[in-house]
Amino acid sequence: MSTTPAGHVARSTVRPNFETSRRTPLRTFLHTDDGVTIDSVYDPSRAVYDVSAQPAGHLAFVVAHGFTGDVDKPHVRRVIDAFAQYGAVVSFSFRGHGASGGLSTVGDKEVLDLAAAVRWARELGHTRVATVGFSMGGSVVLRHAALYRSGQEGRTEASSDAVVSVSAPARWYYRGTAPMRKLHWLVTRPEGRLVGRYGFRTRITHREWDPVPLSPVEAVPHIAPTPLLIVHGDRDGYFPVDHPRSLHEASDGHADLWMEPMGHAEHAADDELLGRIGDWAVGAAG
Repeated sequence: MSTTPAGHVARSTVRPNFETSRRTPLRTFLHTDDGVTIDSVYDPSRAVYDVSAQPAGHLAFVVAHGFTGDVDKPHVRRVIDAFAQYGAVVSFSFRGHGASGGLSTVGDKEVLDLAAAVRWARELGHTRVATVGFSMGGSVVLRHAALYRSGQEGRTEASSDAVVSVSAPARWYYRGTAPMRKLHWLVTRPEGRLVGRYGFRTRITHREWDPVPLSPVEAVPHIAPTPLLIVHGDRDGYFPVDHPRSLHEASDGHADLWMEPMGHAEHAADDELLGRIGDWAVGAAG
């Protein structure tokens, strides 16, 4: 499949009608607003319905994976398959991950990747989009929802109608757990970035943030009125429970908070939880 010329609005160069696209998986490269190519996949809904009666605007999930994940990894595919029971799914590899171009900025410029994927879902005919992110992706969906919230002039094409953040950090530079200290070594040390490149297929920038981007907890107050669900495990080895509680408190009662008996991100989210998230998104994105 050919790709869009750099600098154009993120879109697939194939322009399928919705009746076809919702039955046939599609794969293409999208282009972000800063010109990075993003490997992206569209999976049609597997929900049982009368296709001829289904309106073109039915729900699409846009899945944002965690750090070192990509669209082809089994734990990401399992999440995609679960949400496809509730609606169509757009998934993608963040910059620097898998077959996508660019370098990972570990949650900063990745907001542009998510915006490109949301625009593509809307191009395919979906008028309702729920963004669901895990770990790093969880921080990205929060920041995206604040920066691209509905009603901002020129940004509604890329905004979401419901947001689910799973296992996300509340604040940057957290090193209070052993896994996060290892992650900081991976990101900040030259030898760590080599491990990321060759061990995890993740290419990480050596540049420090400048300026430091809006943190997840700073983003949350700006998400309303978009429905928001915060999901976190009480056994999360990366981010302890003060992180989701801080996010929930910052929402001033707007967000739903689910504390679950689980560990961290996609690997820990079982099918039952993913099903409940799917149900919540269907109702919230209404």
